[in-house]
Amino acid sequence: MHIQWSTFFIQIAAFLILYLLLQKYAFGPLFGIMEKRRQLVQEQIVTAENNRKQAEQLLEEQKQVLQESRKEAYDMIEQAKVTSSKQADEIIQQAKAEAGRLKEEAIRDIENEKNKALASLKSQVSAMSVLIASKIIEKQIDEKSQEQLVEHYLKEVGGNQ
Repeated sequence: MHIQWSTFFIQIAAFLILYLLLQKYAFGPLFGIMEKRRQLVQEQIVTAENNRKQAEQLLEEQKQVLQESRKEAYDMIEQAKVTSSKQADEIIQQAKAEAGRLKEEAIRDIENEKNKALASLKSQVSAMSVLIASKIIEKQIDEKSQEQLVEHYLKEVGGNQ
């Protein structure tokens, strides 16, 4: 193979001219576009990383809020249990107090009725005694007849009650 030096230098000169033209008009803008693209990708990576960190932070905040909400709900349930227990105790105490009051009132009513019955019985006995005495005076009977008369009137008094 034989090298022709004249064409060799022409080809090198053409290559250098082509390289300079490409460098100025093709590689420069192409590398500029590629650099812009690299910067855009880098910015997107940084933005994505920041968004991921923010998402993690928001997720952690949401977990804390959820945990606090659960704790508040548990506290509210416990407070409702305590309140309902207190109300149940109060209702039971009120019922016991009312039952005691009604019992005392019934005892007083019974005592009053008893006293009325005794007073009525006393008045009936005294009326019977007067009646017996008047009959005795009228009849002037012997002791045996008198005992029979008293028993008869006592039976009448017992039957009226």
